[in-house]
Amino acid sequence: MDRFLEMKTFAAVVDAGSFVGAADALGYSKAAVSRYVNELESRLGVRLLHRTTRRLSLTPEGEMFLRRCRDLLADLDDAEAEITSKSDTARGLLRINVPVTFGIRCLAPLWGTFRDRHPEVRLDITLVDRLVDLVEEGYDLAIRIGNLSSSSLVARRLAATRLLVCASPDYLAEHGTPAHPSELADHAVIGYSYWSAGDEWTLEGPDGTVTVRTRASIYTNNGDTCLAAALAGQGIILQPDFVVGEDIESGALVELCPEYSAGELGVYAVYPSRRFLAPKLRVLIAFLTEHLGQTPAD
Repeated sequence: MDRFLEMKTFAAVVDAGSFVGAADALGYSKAAVSRYVNELESRLGVRLLHRTTRRLSLTPEGEMFLRRCRDLLADLDDAEAEITSKSDTARGLLRINVPVTFGIRCLAPLWGTFRDRHPEVRLDITLVDRLVDLVEEGYDLAIRIGNLSSSSLVARRLAATRLLVCASPDYLAEHGTPAHPSELADHAVIGYSYWSAGDEWTLEGPDGTVTVRTRASIYTNNGDTCLAAALAGQGIILQPDFVVGEDIESGALVELCPEYSAGELGVYAVYPSRRFLAPKLRVLIAFLTEHLGQTPAD
């Protein structure tokens, strides 16, 4: 039995969360996937996975072995990439992680064009707003929006998006329009759970920096939910322009304190540090750089 095949299958089962999902991802039968994992456990003499009728989970030995598997498989990818990097042909599967709202609004319309250009590249796109571990979870690339912390990952800035404070005309008609950022403290706010500053909003304007502690009536971890609540007149939101820009243009939302800037966030392609960049990843990064510079996120 090919040890790399066993490790690849084991990692795929963990990524998919099931033997059936791994079989679909790898193009194997479920019986073959089960056999490879069973033979791996037999050869190692330890159980790597807890199996129940409802879910799979890693044993402590499985967690340790998965880390080593990822390293070895990444080294193999590097070796192959070193050889194939001289070729202009991009092929194979790309696993991509993208924030939900940005993925739907800004990236989903682009994937068809990418596939037309690179028909031998297959895409597995996961939309989630939490911060994923690219290496542990087996992603080739993630899109991240915000101020990045230092890490071993490579970050390529693709674009920027402005943060805007806004509310619906109905909300403002009922509760009044704040003339200064300090007045936001007296209004209902729809809070975004993943803002690093929490309830404190900082704006720059004619009188310098203004930091105001808002009081959220609702918290959510999704930008579209913030938008829907604001459109329904439930409060004021602070969101990127790719979320609220169209509704501000249409008049469904009103930008507040426009002479003040809430700043901007970088949009980055983040990927594991590799000496040799596989052609499939290289063409994806080039494509995103080309197209995101033309979106409202810039």
